[in-house]
Amino acid sequence: MMTKQQKTALIFAIPSLLMVAAFISNHFVEGFNWTGSDFLIAAILLFGTASFIYMIVSSKLSVRAKTIISVVIILLLMIIWVEMAVGLFGSPIAGS
Repeated sequence: MMTKQQKTALIFAIPSLLMVAAFISNHFVEGFNWTGSDFLIAAILLFGTASFIYMIVSSKLSVRAKTIISVVIILLLMIIWVEMAVGLFGSPIAGS
């Protein structure tokens, strides 16, 4: 069983690792050229999502409800990320 502190560390470690991977890739992978604003937007999206998931995990909902809500939050993050990256839906936030 994980303690509350371990759950919190895990929830916020994942976006941290993703940001570190992006930062390292930005320096060593050709064609990966994020600007400071790209990193800022990614950090807001990733840590905002982690914060929402932390609030859900800390709530008194059932495990099933927590899982469903967390999956929906992650799917929303993925849809927004893809839209900003390639313009899947052609909205004004599309990156292409």
